[in-house]
Amino acid sequence: MSMRHLARSLAFQVLYEWDFWKGEKSTVAAIFDRDYAEFAPGLENKSFVKNLLEGIIAKQPQLDQLIEKAAPEWPIDQIAVIDRNVLRIGLYELLFADYKETPPKVAINEAIELAKTFGGENSGKFVNGVLGTIYRELGEPGKEDIARKQLTPEEIKKLPQELCAGAVVWRKEKNDYYIALVHDVFGRWTLPKGHLEGEETVKEGAAREVKEEIGVYHLDIGEKIGEIEYVAHDPETGPVRRAVTYFLAQTHDKELKLKITGGLDDVRWFSADELENITTYDDIKQILHHAKKTLGIS
Repeated sequence: MSMRHLARSLAFQVLYEWDFWKGEKSTVAAIFDRDYAEFAPGLENKSFVKNLLEGIIAKQPQLDQLIEKAAPEWPIDQIAVIDRNVLRIGLYELLFADYKETPPKVAINEAIELAKTFGGENSGKFVNGVLGTIYRELGEPGKEDIARKQLTPEEIKKLPQELCAGAVVWRKEKNDYYIALVHDVFGRWTLPKGHLEGEETVKEGAAREVKEEIGVYHLDIGEKIGEIEYVAHDPETGPVRRAVTYFLAQTHDKELKLKITGGLDDVRWFSADELENITTYDDIKQILHHAKKTLGIS
């Protein structure tokens, strides 16, 4: 067993005790000092554990919010205390650790091992599912800031390419235009999209994904509106170049129904004016700007 794994185990035990007593009996720092002296006096990674704990406590509200969005059926207070704190450790390292020191796969695998060691029969699978969902979302346009841009341009060129398709779904009501957007676990509004399947064309893939993701079935796929490519992540295969082609797609359907997934938590129509104030990604802003221009929306 590596020293880092022992260090994470100590961090978990500290968080578990602090969370179990809901912070009433002692602070994280006090629990750490006691547990370190009692159980790990010779541990070389004391500063690693201390920094990890301080970071998790500082980011706890953000971490818990992401966990709830990635596991929508499980409010944070209903997740087992062991699983909850393993997820906090894994997610903190996934989002905020130095990628050279703790690569994403290491962060996920270490959390899974903690879950298997301290949790129940299904804890490892649950932790893997939640962290895997968030890891896949790290590749959205603009999220390379979170990923610390760990790959060089030469390395990116060598990555396998993953083809995807999506659409700017719009409808017109009297003289007003509305565009459908989905909300992801990072708090950004973005466009519905997904992977191509089998031998389907890009346009066929866009139509299928929109129907599956936001429940719009009466759809007229129009012209291509733009393409973007970015580095995405998969917990099994690692980074890929995700190439997404977007189309304009008109519908007369008013009702939207989100396909429940760990990566998305909302869907709604936005008026042209509302689009100016949404929180989204830079690449998506460009696609939306082009769509508005093409539709003649001022």
